Amino acid sequence: MGRIAFSVEVDEDEHERTARAMAYELHISPKHAYEICRAIKGMRVEDAERYLEAVIAKEVPLPFKKHKKKVPHRRNLEKWYAGRYPVKAASAILRLLRDAKANASYKGLDADEMRIWHIATKKGRTIRGFIPRAFGRATPFDTQTVTVEVILKAEEEKEVRESGG
Repeated sequence: MGRIAFSVEVDEDEHERTARAMAYELHISPKHAYEICRAIKGMRVEDAERYLEAVIAKEVPLPFKKHKKKVPHRRNLEKWYAGRYPVKAASAILRLLRDAKANASYKGLDADEMRIWHIATKKGRTIRGFIPRAFGRATPFDTQTVTVEVILKAEEEKEVRESGG
């Protein structure tokens, strides 16, 4: 496996206020991973954990905004109509979020008060497979993998006061 780097670099002066984590080649849907990352970007870590746990418990649907073809309507979606409950992808990203939170607490930061500053998915390796068919033929059946990266950033007191929090 080649070296995989983060797609965003943090400034030198902000290194002590950030924590990051990356999960390599997760066996989850790339479309589900994209929609989860889009939904939780900018949330506080505590709120994002609570949201993903509700998605896993199938209490709150995740809005599908880009990959929405043939996706059914769901109740409890605000200002949107299409949604799903991607349990496998949500649990994998929740595990990654908890890893980043542990990295933040190891650095001495208040992990629950941090925000998800950057979260993104990248295409991982494709695992080749096949399905045997009749008359000695075979059909490709490949498994996509996804690499997910997250960077948490501590809020400054000025930003909290300006936003009304």
